Amino acid sequence: MYRKPLPPLPASPSQYGIGLNVGKRAVELPEVGAVLMSELFPAERKQILYPGENGLEKIRKATEESLESIDMSMIKPNHSVNILGSHHSFLLMGGEPYVEMIKTVKNVISKRTGATDIRLRAGVGLRFRESEEHIKKFGLDSYFQGKALGVAPVDKGIPIQTNIGTLYGIKRVYDADWIVHTHNTDIREVHFHRLVDRIMKPFGMSYARYETRSIYHHNLGPRGANFVARAIFDSDFVKNKFAFSTIMKIFPVGITGIDSDNNLLKQNERITVESLKEYGKVVQLLGKIDECIVILDCPGPIPYTFGGGLIFGNFISASVDQFDLDAPLTPYSFFTEMSFDENGDPRYEGIPPCNPAIKMIINNYSFKGYPSTFFAEHMPTVVVGKEMANLFYNCPQNPDYMSHAVTADSLDAAIKFAYKSTGTKKVIIFDGAREGINGSYALIDFLLEYAPGITKEVERELLPKWLRQRGIGPMKMEARI
Repeated sequence: MYRKPLPPLPASPSQYGIGLNVGKRAVELPEVGAVLMSELFPAERKQILYPGENGLEKIRKATEESLESIDMSMIKPNHSVNILGSHHSFLLMGGEPYVEMIKTVKNVISKRTGATDIRLRAGVGLRFRESEEHIKKFGLDSYFQGKALGVAPVDKGIPIQTNIGTLYGIKRVYDADWIVHTHNTDIREVHFHRLVDRIMKPFGMSYARYETRSIYHHNLGPRGANFVARAIFDSDFVKNKFAFSTIMKIFPVGITGIDSDNNLLKQNERITVESLKEYGKVVQLLGKIDECIVILDCPGPIPYTFGGGLIFGNFISASVDQFDLDAPLTPYSFFTEMSFDENGDPRYEGIPPCNPAIKMIINNYSFKGYPSTFFAEHMPTVVVGKEMANLFYNCPQNPDYMSHAVTADSLDAAIKFAYKSTGTKKVIIFDGAREGINGSYALIDFLLEYAPGITKEVERELLPKWLRQRGIGPMKMEARI
């Protein structure tokens, strides 16, 4: 007997999507169910703050407890504080947990220090107005008394002197006496950063000017995602403003805790250990899928639609070990214009193809605003409905996306076509579902069969190697878990 599908993230009234008129969702298809992460990998960790009963209350309490040991003595009543956030965190599990964490951080700072000039500065990716939508949606403009702002990489910059030269942050990020870094443990673009200094990434992205945040897009390649952000954080300018950081620990099973620290480097190490442990098995398991149809059905850009606690961008590279630092390249580790020529062939030796298990993509619901033609070029793609097709026809970043895709009048027609064309009944759904994976019965059977072997492989072989590559030994690992 199969478990009923988990609820997908609801449609969002964003300017980057088709509004609320999505139509049939993938979980409504026949022979679709769900498998929980706790069923695939019996959880060693019993505490899950969210989702669950009184989940937001638990988030608030956990945030307060994590801040009890934090030194805030540097913040005086007359000082200003910028709480820094990123658009991506608002997409995790609907955004409510992250918002609750941010509100609690603000309240605790105010109560303990007497400071009243506390602001929110929320960075974005390529959709420059996205954080403004989240601020309005969750009422953060009122909560911060008009001091909640979305900041974009084209805003006025500020030079930051680092060990690798002058880099540029966004001025409004650093226009306070103190900054507080609020982030999450989601691995997001692990195909870029490879889980090296992951929680520092916003210093080189969400908090940075376009010239700096694009260093690894256009200049130094994806591994620049590591040392550029680290260099900015290590600068005297940033360290002299840094008060503390609060990180939402979100893993495939759900949100398991809140971690705060005055020392971001120490926090970074223990978060890295925990993330390898929590995400390693899921990433490896999905990499074992031999063939499947992917359905995108989530309020987010194509590579940032969620399934099983991972983004679709991770699944594109799941055919290689993305945590193995000895593997120099992953299929989606470079942006397409850098890696592949007009014929779709790799420009550089050693770039593997996109995950060969993906036989077809059905784009039922996603957002525009991110270069996505690559996905349709490299993987057969069906777009469901005229509204979705027009969304991409009219996206300035995707003028050729629909030239490589076909349309279907309905999701039912799309899945029928996919079954007939690919010959597989394995379907994985990226719809933002919490706690597990939505997919076809055939896929669920496959995952349940392979999960026990993955557990042994990761715990006995891969995890020790990943930690060793990052300079973290067994004794230190045990102390961090």
